[in-house]
Amino acid sequence: MLSLKPTRLFVTLVTKIRPSQRGLSQEAATPGHSSHPNVDQREVDTLGKLSEEWWTPSGPLKGLHSMNALRVPLIRDGLISTGLVPKEQMRTPQVLSGLNVLEVGCGGGILTEALARIRANVVGIDPGEKLIQVAREHAELDRKLAGRIRYEVETIEEHAQANLDRYDAVVASEVLEHVQNKVSFLEHCVMALKPGGSIFITTLDKTTASWLGGIVAAEYLLKLVPENTHDWEKFISPLDVQRILKTLNCETILVHGMAYEFWRNSWSWCKKTDINYALQAVKSVDE
Repeated sequence: MLSLKPTRLFVTLVTKIRPSQRGLSQEAATPGHSSHPNVDQREVDTLGKLSEEWWTPSGPLKGLHSMNALRVPLIRDGLISTGLVPKEQMRTPQVLSGLNVLEVGCGGGILTEALARIRANVVGIDPGEKLIQVAREHAELDRKLAGRIRYEVETIEEHAQANLDRYDAVVASEVLEHVQNKVSFLEHCVMALKPGGSIFITTLDKTTASWLGGIVAAEYLLKLVPENTHDWEKFISPLDVQRILKTLNCETILVHGMAYEFWRNSWSWCKKTDINYALQAVKSVDE
């Protein structure tokens, strides 16, 4: 187990990245912030620097690659449980055939491609041009995916306006912790969702444990992700997500904790949600 001893180095790190500092307005802290009010250009640029290594399974994004072992079954089984998957497809490789999925903040397409491989029709959107370019180029390497994936450089606010009630599922995986205005973001995700469809979210809880594990350890001590990838002030508890979704006529039907064992790059479900968690909510058919 990692020992966080109160050494001079550790005290320096904690002082450097304490939540009160990291919660400064990004417009004040970041020169040239994004023209989209709900996009932090500093974080988009940080992720964009990883574009060349996005598809290296043992590289800096190996945790996202291994997270598919949880994310894909979460979405697949979640859609089966709500009755959107015909019985004859449930036990076949084409389990999500005919279903339309929107992945918001798709990055370079790690999850997007995995969903397309079980035959979902997936639209991936992201405000990062470099990442969308990487996603498009990688998808072109497999001709079987060509007809099932479309990538666009867009925000959810832009996309939802032209795609009301279109998708059987909207996925926001490791995205909500980067969003400025969560109410607006989730509102537009739900706008794009069909009544009876599901929204799937994985993100970080807003706790002392998530700050120590998700920022101090992951970014500064273990170097699992680049420094400044996360801002603790943008983390959100599962209860607050549920409350927002409830006002948007969505019922939360599942909340799971997620545990990451960095020494073997493996994710597993757990009871505690105080660091990482996953959530599924269903949009009401009676609005």
